Amino acid sequence: MNKAENQYIILIPTDFSDVCQNAITHGAEIARDLNDSICLLHVINKDTREHLKKINKELDYILDRLREIADATEKKYNIHVIYMTREGSIFTKIPEVATEINASLVMLGTHGKVGFQNLIGSFALKVILKSPVPVIVVQKRSFGEEYKNIVFPISDFMEDRQKVKWAIFLAKTFNSTIHLFQKYDSDPGRQSRINIVTGHIREAFDSNGISYLVENAGKHGNFATQVLEYAVSQRADLIIIMTDTEVPDPRFRLAPWDETMIFNTSQIPVMCLNPLVLSSFYYEF
Repeated sequence: MNKAENQYIILIPTDFSDVCQNAITHGAEIARDLNDSICLLHVINKDTREHLKKINKELDYILDRLREIADATEKKYNIHVIYMTREGSIFTKIPEVATEINASLVMLGTHGKVGFQNLIGSFALKVILKSPVPVIVVQKRSFGEEYKNIVFPISDFMEDRQKVKWAIFLAKTFNSTIHLFQKYDSDPGRQSRINIVTGHIREAFDSNGISYLVENAGKHGNFATQVLEYAVSQRADLIIIMTDTEVPDPRFRLAPWDETMIFNTSQIPVMCLNPLVLSSFYYEF
């Protein structure tokens, strides 16, 4: 695979389901705004081979489908599209390819039982946890009018500050308003930490001329539910979260907070950043 001419590449895995096509649309819309390239990836595994056997097709069929989608996407969005296949596990090959092509972002379409590579639940979560770059999780909701309203939850999780650079970049790219949604904590020490984190984030936004609002969560209720209700009320186009990679679960399940946010029933896209190892890549702004 020859590296795309543009410096930045958005990686989009696909199993050719409708929701993966929606992820391609999201990625192509972003790439057009950023003058980026996209890379379509299909990981050939036992699911692929079983599907090909079922429809009586050979492996060449996968490349033909990728080529067809790439050509149509290039024509519609006037962007550079490359495509490739890799053989192995989606859990290892997607992160490997992200590193190989120096991807800036992964767009991951996740769905129910429609689609033959099970990009759902713990399967999708495992891909997210192993990604070396941020992952935007997309369900069936369309791209709409770009990421104009972005919800940025803040808790006493100090790593929340790591979301700032991407929030600034997205806000500058899409002329977005960032909605800082601050958790309430009855413990004075934790509430103090939340206030400190919020203060640091506001300083960064002020110094970069970012439009933002601050809203405090109510004193009662589950924070994840509060975030989602607030996001719906603000017609949010994107929610940015840090994943909690400290959950000691060998099945690669994330905390209930992460699962609630990522697979929210309102189908709001969610940008997931793994703490500390966000990416060696940053857009300059």
